Amino acid sequence: MLGQQTLEDFYREKLNWMPENLKKDIGHFNVFRLEDCMGAGKTPVQYSRREFYKITLMRGRHAYHYADKSIEVSGATLLFFNPDVPYAFEPLSDDSSGCFCIFKEAFFTNHVRGGIRELPMFAPGGKPGYVLTESQDKHVSGIFEKMLEEIGSDYVYKYDLLRNYITELIHYALKSKPTETLYQHIDANARITAVFTELLERQFPIESPTQRFSLRSARDFAEQLAVHVNHLNRAIRLTTGRTTTDHIFERLSNEAKALLKHTSWNVSEISYSLGFEDPAHFNHFFKKHTNMTPSSFRA
Repeated sequence: MLGQQTLEDFYREKLNWMPENLKKDIGHFNVFRLEDCMGAGKTPVQYSRREFYKITLMRGRHAYHYADKSIEVSGATLLFFNPDVPYAFEPLSDDSSGCFCIFKEAFFTNHVRGGIRELPMFAPGGKPGYVLTESQDKHVSGIFEKMLEEIGSDYVYKYDLLRNYITELIHYALKSKPTETLYQHIDANARITAVFTELLERQFPIESPTQRFSLRSARDFAEQLAVHVNHLNRAIRLTTGRTTTDHIFERLSNEAKALLKHTSWNVSEISYSLGFEDPAHFNHFFKKHTNMTPSSFRA
């Protein structure tokens, strides 16, 4: 799936090392200090889904992009991210600090009543952000410090204990309320349009005949952004005056022209790379949008 960060991607990009037996560890868990994964030489957090859950204690001033929302916070914030919703964050000050843990859903299998996806902070449409007071920050920090100490221990039941610490974080948040003011956005339509454009452009350029343009419809993009397709279409039309499909087809047509002009690939190869099931469909699309056949344009 486009833009999904795997555990392998995370370790390679952030830490330049890989845990042993990572692919066999279906219930993977780990915990880190934020400072070890941010800063010079580290890959910035890209707007995408992850294949794992993440709980973050973040201090400093930051902007978060979560689905179609943009959230700016200062101070200590506890955030819960799930694999179904794309997100990213960007530091707005130089005093970032904190901790975070990552884990696969199997880490909690048979340990959380009803399953972790049913918890409010992980549920579809849930609000993941909890701004902390100074005393709450101290309490949450203490839990993360226990996790950091335990992950390096030889205690045979340490993962049971780590699971308990995660559960404590979850219930500590559940007993409070997510900060409603985090979810005010002065121009949500502009935000979702910007994210749509970023996802569209990220699929280009097509660099080999085996590469495939995969997000071809408004519904494809809506699923990636975890929003309803009608919401996406309305936001893009209000912002740009054009439909989602107009934007997709224009970009697809421009890439088709570039491939016809600058590569030696045959029409079938170009057709496949642009996501068409057969050359006839590609020919029809190209002629409709350029008034020329692919062969005549290339000639």
